[in-house]
Amino acid sequence: MLADFESLALVAGKAILDVRNDHFAVERKDDDSPVTEADRQAEAIILEGLRTRWSEFPCIAEEEVAGGRDTAIDTSAFILVDPLDGTREFVNGRDEFTVNIAFVRDGVPLIGVVYAPALGVLYRGGPDGAQRATVDERFAIVERQELAVDRGNETPVIVTSRLHRSAETEAFLARFRYAELAFFGSSLKFCCLADGSANLYPRFGRTMEWDTAAGDAVLRAAGGLTVVEGGTPLTYGKHIAGDVPFANPWFLAAARSCAPEDARGWRNETS
Repeated sequence: MLADFESLALVAGKAILDVRNDHFAVERKDDDSPVTEADRQAEAIILEGLRTRWSEFPCIAEEEVAGGRDTAIDTSAFILVDPLDGTREFVNGRDEFTVNIAFVRDGVPLIGVVYAPALGVLYRGGPDGAQRATVDERFAIVERQELAVDRGNETPVIVTSRLHRSAETEAFLARFRYAELAFFGSSLKFCCLADGSANLYPRFGRTMEWDTAAGDAVLRAAGGLTVVEGGTPLTYGKHIAGDVPFANPWFLAAARSCAPEDARGWRNETS
């Protein structure tokens, strides 16, 4: 499954770059978020492959959901797809957008692939650990590196969104006077934790499960974790009362060595 996810992500990434190199229109979905032909082409490629090879598992994909597809599932095992995470970065000419595919069982993201086609890097995580792969101009893997969180940065590095900064996030960051901030779009924030280049990622704002599952799987495979208020792990397949299916609560993603302490009571200190 992990190999199939990787192959599909690479093909979808090529399609995204092909659209990027041509003129493309930007449309708005009902929630006012942008969508392009790159999102749609990448999702079609991924879903065709998944539904051919892994038809026993339902697929929840961002653009299908936005188009009104029923999200009801009758199993604890399913696949989450975000064909182009960071569409705003894509539209604005930045390179931080990613292709995300994740497999979830019993609420846990067990397998995940995050591919940043414009950067030529792919992250993958599963039961055997996490890896960072270099992708060449032929969209082939040419090198792999094993990943592990928290390599002992002398100055803690907190990674956060460039475009989605809430007042609660700012208040939380103010607690860490000596930390260095790094700004990334998309699920690459999880990957920065997984490869040891960052230590903490607070997200006190809106996300959906397809935004986070693949990066979360990579992070957990590298030895990190993602927690909600009180330090319990973020779960998947949620239906939170009063919200749409597959919405996430606020969370912290971190190297395991620092997350429990940083998670305890954070909602009270940032509200």
